[in-house]
Amino acid sequence: MLPRWELSLYLLASLGFHFYSFYEVYKTSREHEEQLDQEFDLAIGTLLGGFKKDQTDFEWSFWMEWGKQRLVWLLLGHLAVSQMANQIARKHRPWFLTAYGMWACWCVLGAPGTAMIFLHTVISFCVAQFRSLFLSWLCSLLLLSTLRLQDVEEIKRGWYKTENEYYLLQFTLTVRCLYYTSFSLEFCWQQLPGGRTFYSLPWMMAYVFYYPVFHNGPILSFPEFIGQMRQPEQCPLRLSLPVLARGLGRLFVCWCLAELMVHLMYMHAFYGSAPLLRAVSCWTLGGLALAQVLFFYVKYLVLFGIPALLMRLDGLTPPPLPRCVSTMFSFTGMWRYFDVGLHDFLIRAWLSGFRCTCWAGGWRQLSHRVDAVHPQVCVHPSGRVPTRPAGDTVFHGDDFCICELLAWRARLPLVLGSAQLAGSHRGEWSPEAGGDPVHPGQPGPVPLPTGSPSLPRCPSLVLHLHAHPVQSGVSWGQPSWKDLLE
Repeated sequence: MLPRWELSLYLLASLGFHFYSFYEVYKTSREHEEQLDQEFDLAIGTLLGGFKKDQTDFEWSFWMEWGKQRLVWLLLGHLAVSQMANQIARKHRPWFLTAYGMWACWCVLGAPGTAMIFLHTVISFCVAQFRSLFLSWLCSLLLLSTLRLQDVEEIKRGWYKTENEYYLLQFTLTVRCLYYTSFSLEFCWQQLPGGRTFYSLPWMMAYVFYYPVFHNGPILSFPEFIGQMRQPEQCPLRLSLPVLARGLGRLFVCWCLAELMVHLMYMHAFYGSAPLLRAVSCWTLGGLALAQVLFFYVKYLVLFGIPALLMRLDGLTPPPLPRCVSTMFSFTGMWRYFDVGLHDFLIRAWLSGFRCTCWAGGWRQLSHRVDAVHPQVCVHPSGRVPTRPAGDTVFHGDDFCICELLAWRARLPLVLGSAQLAGSHRGEWSPEAGGDPVHPGQPGPVPLPTGSPSLPRCPSLVLHLHAHPVQSGVSWGQPSWKDLLE
């Protein structure tokens, strides 16, 4: 474990960079407010009087607009139906929720949109009867590709009066594709004839039309949904009220934080103006990049937090909410811990295929060979350095002292995280340095600052510089099944 004073120093340095960066973005937003208002038509703020609101983030504006119109009321209706069915006819609660999900879909997307989702689901179910992974994947990809066919797009646009309704149908069809794909793959992997009772069309409809996750997720696999939905004991009403109160309080705080960011920092409007990006300081550029990723994190705490709360009240266990990106030092961590449901679905879908057995065996043999030559040096996110089991080789050759190596490996994520954040404000990041020419707000890769500490010349440290943090239950030299694809 690193000394407490050293951990506190890294924490204070990181918080200092965060707050000073946000202050620079706030100050620059006030200086260029009139120019941004003329170019992007900033909205009149509702949360803070006297401050205008940056509404150029399409996703946040889109879901907030739909939430105020219908979605909040439909989600509250789902909560009421679920609790009533749980008290009156618990055994038939899945079918009440299925009927309500279809009715809510019809209210929002109309009869044509509901019919299209129903048709996609039936087609996927029929193809799954062949019990072929190849055909199931091919069917899902073909159904997904219809979303980009121009003739089909024109037909769907003709069903609705506004673009927002059309986009809601597109988003819903995309998320539903993951759900009926999950059912099809699980059905193909199912071997026991007696276990096919719940792999039927009614249960598939209950899974696809479960309304809290209907439009935007998160992703819950079919076995998890069925196993939890069939539990005889659900969350009683007297225990649901405290869960509801805590969840609403947490959602309100996250929503207020997201609204404060779009009222005080116009980072999304800045991304659409290349001249302003060239004119602002390096600290402001770094603050814009930091505000972008943190707003994305807070936004999905709200967008995933609402369905997660309803799932808990229904007695289901939702995937964990996104983890703060400021606490992760690698893109592997962001991939693994931000959208956990989607990550688990993709890993399971890949590793459960027919090609994974041989590949996983070869990976394990390679891991043993590498582990015999180079000692692994990993560190827990808390700073704790794990020790090898007795009898394992821990040091080879004339490398650095193992204590020095372990200490460097423990400090490396913290030191590089703070140094890279500081370096991003010193001019390492610029609109011309590898940005996306189509989306000017998306920065390119940020190189390590020139003043970052030099690494010890040790093969072991270089080999495991990007290794994953140690996870509980994973032995030395035995990668977890989630590590294989990554």
